[in-house]
Amino acid sequence: MCYTVPAAGAIVTSFMWGRSRNVKIWWLNLMFWGGALFGFIDHLWNKELFLISENIASDLLLGAVITMAILLIWTLMVMASKFNPTLASYINIRNTHNA
Repeated sequence: MCYTVPAAGAIVTSFMWGRSRNVKIWWLNLMFWGGALFGFIDHLWNKELFLISENIASDLLLGAVITMAILLIWTLMVMASKFNPTLASYINIRNTHNA
């Protein structure tokens, strides 16, 4: 069930993006949906999609680690875009509401 934590992040950022239309939030949203989809497919592949393990705390902890890794990579990407004009052009595509 580790895919539930990134999926929760994806749902929250979907609402955030719907309100702000900020491209940086859109990138974070895509990364969360990708992390959730990866976990979902992994569990589906191993036939344990709705299987609740004996140690649900470790599953949720793994989901939290995945979510933190996504946030860290996104933060580094946003920080790097401030110093690299080429990267900034990819992150800020036609965006007038940058945070």
